[in-house]
Amino acid sequence: MAHQFHQKGRLGKRKIQNFSSTPSFLILPLTFFLVFGLVSCGDKSPQASQEDTAGSSNQDSNLTFFDVTLEQADEVGRPIWKVQAKQAKYTKEKQIGQAESPYGELYQDGKVVYQIKADIADIEQDGKQLFLKGKIFATDPSNGIVLQGNELEWRPQEDLLIVRNQMNGTHKQLQAVAQEARVKTREQRIEFSGGVVATSNDPQLQVRTEHLIWNIKEEKLIGDRPLQIDRYKDNKISDRGKGNSGEVNLKTKIATIQKNTQLDLLDPPVQITSNSMTWNMNAETVTTNSPVRMFQRAENLTVTANQGEMKIPQKTVYLTGNVNAIGQRRQSLKSNTLTWYLDNKLVEAKGNVVYRQVDPQLNFTGETAVGNLQTENIVVKGGSSSGRVVTEIIPQERANRQ
Repeated sequence: MAHQFHQKGRLGKRKIQNFSSTPSFLILPLTFFLVFGLVSCGDKSPQASQEDTAGSSNQDSNLTFFDVTLEQADEVGRPIWKVQAKQAKYTKEKQIGQAESPYGELYQDGKVVYQIKADIADIEQDGKQLFLKGKIFATDPSNGIVLQGNELEWRPQEDLLIVRNQMNGTHKQLQAVAQEARVKTREQRIEFSGGVVATSNDPQLQVRTEHLIWNIKEEKLIGDRPLQIDRYKDNKISDRGKGNSGEVNLKTKIATIQKNTQLDLLDPPVQITSNSMTWNMNAETVTTNSPVRMFQRAENLTVTANQGEMKIPQKTVYLTGNVNAIGQRRQSLKSNTLTWYLDNKLVEAKGNVVYRQVDPQLNFTGETAVGNLQTENIVVKGGSSSGRVVTEIIPQERANRQ
């Protein structure tokens, strides 16, 4: 009879509640089983074999329940989780085993913070934590974030939800894949780790790193490890930024990259390197207040300065402080400030201008200079009515000695 009860018996809807460190639901299923077992003893033959006894013993640790509800409350009686399942197998080892079509709610401060569901999942609980294994979906009803993974762990006392093992997160603002996501529900923060790829629709970009924090309320992505940011236009990469750390404000569409930063632009084809830079994707500008190096691949022209700004649509660069531009044939132009028009291949230099040319060897000094550095067509001016342009022509013998 005990064996038949396990296979065909139906208990109806039952709540298995746990309000202490010793789960009470461990006792209830076994009590029902023992009641049916005692009733069956009157019909059982006194010549029961050892095999029958062993089979009955196995059933004691493996029961099947229907329409199961698992609940857990905190010290003041507020719920911290509730899980319902159409069918569940109970085992002593796992306290509750495999559940079919489980649906549940996770609570923080008495309010639902995540809704969970799966087709099939292994469920474990110990009074302080809830574990689910399977293809799990967790949804935040307040903002629509959906986290999917093969393992879920809820630690209400730590205000921590962990979704791991092929984690996939979706939201109207961001999609992310990683090995693990740690959610702090009160702080509205998600910490992604392990092969993180986060994709934003507006601005259209992708962040790749090993560790990324998403402050949901502030709409910020924060990376404290080396990261790569790819900007897209018409579903194609247009610009790529790299650095040891960085932050992306999804609301203002501004990225700040720190330490060993590099930005490669496709149009115009320019590479910008610095120790830090601010990349405004909405205004399409790049600004740096630290020493900067800009390299124009098409003309093989390199410009360095103390700080700079680039307006990408206008293809114009503004450089300030200790500016030094060097061309392909080692011709150079030094000045206090420089405006570089990449489209027209023109430069405008101001303040303490020094132009040097290798072949023929010439030196010009003045206050301003305008021209094409690549073709060595530069006009240097004195700047004021009393100012003079100083020209130095280096004789060939002196040039050879140098």
